[in-house]
Amino acid sequence: MFYTYVLQSLKDYNFYYGYTNDLKSRIELHNKGRVESTRYRRPLKLIYYEACLNKDDA
Repeated sequence: MFYTYVLQSLKDYNFYYGYTNDLKSRIELHNKGRVESTRYRRPLKLIYYEACLNKDDA
């Protein structure tokens, strides 16, 4: 299963969109600063996600 998700930065209030097959781990990586594109926008809040059966749908 794949997940499309939207995070919101609580620092600058901008949004980040992504997809993953392990939502919990991916959110943890974002909030630990281990994802380059969101490193300086932490903390981040998950505001939306949707489960998809395959990567193409996500």
